[in-house]
Amino acid sequence: MKKNFLLVASTLFFLFPPTIHAAQQKESPPQTEAISEEKNSEKKLFGIFSIGTVAQTTEKKKKKKWSLRLTKKDHLPTDMLEGESSCYLEGYIQALIDANYYENYVIVSVDENHVVYLYNLPSDERIKNSIISFVKDLPGIKNVEVKKIDQNAAEKIKADRHDFHLFGVWFPETTVIFKPLMANPREPVYSIAYRWGDQVVAKNQIAVSLGDIFPIYRFFNVFGGDLQLDVSMCMWADFNMAPERHEEDEWAELVTTDYILSIPISYSIGIHSFRLRAYHISSHLGDEYMVNNPEVKRVNPSFEAIEFLWSIQARDALRFYGGPGFIVNSDPSFPMKVFYVEYGFEFKPFSHKYKHPRLYGNPFFALDCQNWEVNNYRPSLTLQLGYEWSKLERAGRNVRIFGEYHNGYSEGQFFNQYTDYLAIRAAWGF
Repeated sequence: MKKNFLLVASTLFFLFPPTIHAAQQKESPPQTEAISEEKNSEKKLFGIFSIGTVAQTTEKKKKKKWSLRLTKKDHLPTDMLEGESSCYLEGYIQALIDANYYENYVIVSVDENHVVYLYNLPSDERIKNSIISFVKDLPGIKNVEVKKIDQNAAEKIKADRHDFHLFGVWFPETTVIFKPLMANPREPVYSIAYRWGDQVVAKNQIAVSLGDIFPIYRFFNVFGGDLQLDVSMCMWADFNMAPERHEEDEWAELVTTDYILSIPISYSIGIHSFRLRAYHISSHLGDEYMVNNPEVKRVNPSFEAIEFLWSIQARDALRFYGGPGFIVNSDPSFPMKVFYVEYGFEFKPFSHKYKHPRLYGNPFFALDCQNWEVNNYRPSLTLQLGYEWSKLERAGRNVRIFGEYHNGYSEGQFFNQYTDYLAIRAAWGF
């Protein structure tokens, strides 16, 4: 019996050796400087890449607790990286960029003076500036310089990093190459708005949109720029919140619902970006509206079109765009003439960094104008004034809250009727 107990105890000791708390361990024997530095680096790396708190205690300083997260650079104390080696900084900054801009395959190098060199930055000036600003915000960084990557360096990087290539990337998520037009009423976005004053659809209405852009593949270094293939879809619905005629005391009436499916091909180089897209759009009257207004004859304002837009990011704060569209087919019940043109601008005067919520904020003003041949080229204007928040500076998805004014043609079946309205709107999207 005693032998069996000893056998079981020794087996458990072998499988589950006892651990000693760090505070109870005896002082370790002297180590060489190289081994000591290696182990200290491993401990620091473990602290940086774990989510939680890191406690640092010294004889001269009181205990501090630092809550560190890999993608939240503002959690870092201002002196955290001051005394780190260039090798340590290089790995840390590379991890941060890969976590936030992974599809761009940016390469980081840091010298002994804590100057950061960035290689293989995207050709899109807007995204490139966003990455540079991201690195400059890190504490302890003396300067950031952009370097061109030569063929020998590229081959070495490809050998060292199995995931690095110069051809393209599937399903990029951080941002899109051609930013959607903020003030275009028919850009895919998630949004909800309260409108009043519209004399066509409803004087008091709720407008909802559910849509997004789904990036499929991004090709790198196509004639010096990036080329991206996307799929985009959206649904817009307008609800009359005070219908004059209704049954069974209905308080909301679905008036019209529009759908769009498009395949955009975008190209970006420097401050210029282009979008060529083919799209189908259709409109449908709501069931409640048709029941409450039996005298209204439904038509089908559906069509297919090809559109080409050119955008210039004149400054970080100012963007201009414009281009033509051509309708290639329309439903006989609502015939559309061939040509239209769209143009406008977006202005974001400054970017503000909120340290505690770790967000970037921008006030903005945007104007979109469209002239359709079917409406005798009479302008249709949409203006927006508001504020947006994003995780990355001038890149990625945004939350926007803004006021909107529309003076022009209506939507769906009422596309050829002139109206104007005011709205308060909240949106989420690129």
